[in-house]
Amino acid sequence: MHTLYLDQFKISIDRHGAQRYVKASYPVRYGRYSEIKSADYLFGFNLNGEIKTIRGLNGNWPHPAEWLKRTAANDWVYYSVGRYHRLFSLLGEYYLPCLPYPSNSPWAYKPFADVNIQNALAAAYRLPADLRPMLANGIPANVKDYLGCVVENDARTLGCKTEKLHDILGGSVSVLPPDTRHVDYDVIPLMVADGCLYDCGFCCVKSRQRFQRRPQDNIERQIRRLKRFYGADVRNYNALFLGNHDALAAGRETIRHAASAAYHAFGFERAYVKNPTLFLFGSADSLLNAGHQLLEALNRAPFYTYINIGLESADASTLALIDKPLQRDKIYAAFQKMLDVNRHYLNIEVTANFLLGEHLPPAHHDALIDLIRSNLSRFYSKGAIYLSPLKTSRNHNQLLRQFVEIKTKSRLPAYLYLIQRL
Repeated sequence: MHTLYLDQFKISIDRHGAQRYVKASYPVRYGRYSEIKSADYLFGFNLNGEIKTIRGLNGNWPHPAEWLKRTAANDWVYYSVGRYHRLFSLLGEYYLPCLPYPSNSPWAYKPFADVNIQNALAAAYRLPADLRPMLANGIPANVKDYLGCVVENDARTLGCKTEKLHDILGGSVSVLPPDTRHVDYDVIPLMVADGCLYDCGFCCVKSRQRFQRRPQDNIERQIRRLKRFYGADVRNYNALFLGNHDALAAGRETIRHAASAAYHAFGFERAYVKNPTLFLFGSADSLLNAGHQLLEALNRAPFYTYINIGLESADASTLALIDKPLQRDKIYAAFQKMLDVNRHYLNIEVTANFLLGEHLPPAHHDALIDLIRSNLSRFYSKGAIYLSPLKTSRNHNQLLRQFVEIKTKSRLPAYLYLIQRL
């Protein structure tokens, strides 16, 4: 690490953070990074010189353990820890990610309306201009080179990079699997398919196009361009998201090839953060159609794999109400296969999503509890159940009470699923 005091800033280059993701109620930096500290803020930067985090240091900051984090697609997310009880029980994490765009959170806290958060973001956007005159000073070459990267990555440049990422992928990532919380949502996205097998009426994040697998040359082109896009910072990533909404339906060869090619191209075996992880969405049908060869290929891959399945409800009347074109028997069959996969494959974990909403029929609630309690003889720690609040719900206290009742009776881990994009 190289530290330099320059004007009003303390600049620390090449800091070493944690090598494994942990559950913590305070800001944890992973991999390699650099920091610039002013009187009021601590700014964190990745290996490309792009701003990654902000934490306030003065008495106006909302909470000393809260911070801002910028995603690869240039969204700022505020990590709140000080306002709610039992966050870990509700989310599986000690913080609440507060998003700058509409989501389905049952909490009304809006930190981006706070003038102190706005001031922090304004300070971050001013920072490249504040640093530019210092490049003429006689400072060590490595510090000068790094500050040059920081100066180049101003707000306009970061916005252009967002457009470039969307161009590489052929669109935006409208939602991440809930299991990506285990890697603090830091995933490299790689699209292997577009569209969905179904056209569910309730869904607000999926495209309406029919399912179509991406050709191999498209996947390989994405990998080459993504490697250039992430640049030096690629070594801070240990996780891959195969998208978009039902990658499991892409089949064994597409999934195997994409995961293997990305693993080697992105150098996950040399990543600064250990334990490579693979994430993908699936559906009831794609899970039921996933044969032994596909599951064995995933089990032998150099990743721990999370497959998140959208089941939504185990009640026939609710499935009809939300326009999900599946029968109750198929939901039960997919749930049973989820349990079987989790028991028999060491390196695969299947999780399932169900809806939570104040206007859903009472039978939805009863059928869900029957599914995740009566069908299991004991508690199982592998294979979480995620409850996703409908965006149309307004009685947040009622939603949280419903969730707590479901979680209390569940024989699988149960958490809330908040819609977060990349």
